Amino acid sequence: MLFERRRLIGAMAATVGSLAVSGQPALAVTRPREVPVSPFAKPALPLMVQRAVAALDAQGKHVRHRDLVGFVDFSQASREARFHLIDIEGGKVLSSHLVSHGLGSDPANSGWVQRFSNQLGSNASSPGAFLTGVTYYGKHGRSQRLIGLEDANSAAMERGIVIHAANYVSAEMARDYGRVGRSQGCFAFSNKDISGVMQRLGEGRLLFATK
Repeated sequence: MLFERRRLIGAMAATVGSLAVSGQPALAVTRPREVPVSPFAKPALPLMVQRAVAALDAQGKHVRHRDLVGFVDFSQASREARFHLIDIEGGKVLSSHLVSHGLGSDPANSGWVQRFSNQLGSNASSPGAFLTGVTYYGKHGRSQRLIGLEDANSAAMERGIVIHAANYVSAEMARDYGRVGRSQGCFAFSNKDISGVMQRLGEGRLLFATK
């Protein structure tokens, strides 16, 4: 049996050898073709940046400055730094900050947005694209008006939905209570962050809130 197996192996080797000598191609292993990567190829942008760019494109006719977008991710708990300043050209997040949601969006004070509303007296947050307006001094100090650009937030000016500072938003409160306080629908920031946020946003830029 061993002798017959050796004869069979020898015959196979001789056949392959004769094919090579006679000019016939020998059996070859097929390897997957490698596709070259262009040195100019750009990496895919983070999903959050992609959504900010899409919102900017959709509302471009209203937005004077397209270099930076304020992006609020209301799918995160209020203890998280869920407001992001996004550099559109660079495709990256410049900074992230704590921001409140409305008490009407979270009646149980759980720290999570449960619903949105555009109704007067709802005290709820509204989603969608806002245009940053003029700054002014009110009961919360220096504040900034917001203009709603969609049906979901069209009453922002009438409701007094603005950017302002509040003592109930702070890193200490987020750490100790697992959430920050609630506003009446405004985007409230900590006293520590408000100046930097307002300075970078300025007037005529997009603020986009989503969940």
